[in-house]
Amino acid sequence: MSLFLKYWLPPILWASVVSIFSSDNFSSDKTSPLFLPFFQWFLPHATPEVIQSLHFLIRKLGHFTAFFVLAMLLYRALRGGRGPHWQLRVAAWTLGVVLLYSVADEVHQRFVPSRSGAWSDSLLDFFGGCCAVALLYARHRTKAGALTPVAVSDPYGN
Repeated sequence: MSLFLKYWLPPILWASVVSIFSSDNFSSDKTSPLFLPFFQWFLPHATPEVIQSLHFLIRKLGHFTAFFVLAMLLYRALRGGRGPHWQLRVAAWTLGVVLLYSVADEVHQRFVPSRSGAWSDSLLDFFGGCCAVALLYARHRTKAGALTPVAVSDPYGN
């Protein structure tokens, strides 16, 4: 398998999945019949407002998670197995692509009749990407030994 496919096929496929999630089939009206009965079964004493809030939360977590995964895959593809595990330039390009894709995704949703593109969703998408890059950086720092625990001295001199 070529190196291009090894590194670029996963983010391309995942970006396609994100685009599918932006379609009419995954609008709030279409996911309500799936999630609302489950929440009513799982939380029989919950009010309709709580059930609607849970549906909203699940949908927003979907935004965050989808772009978190996309950022992880893009970072891997842009790095291409070369150089040190952490590269600021690769992180910046990753976040740039995530931001552009999140804005394009919301613009696309404005043209889908049952969807409405919201800039707040784009910010949430970008935040998911930022968290992924931050996790990659923290992992790098931990492996480098920079985040090892500091010994605390005994205040009594023991």
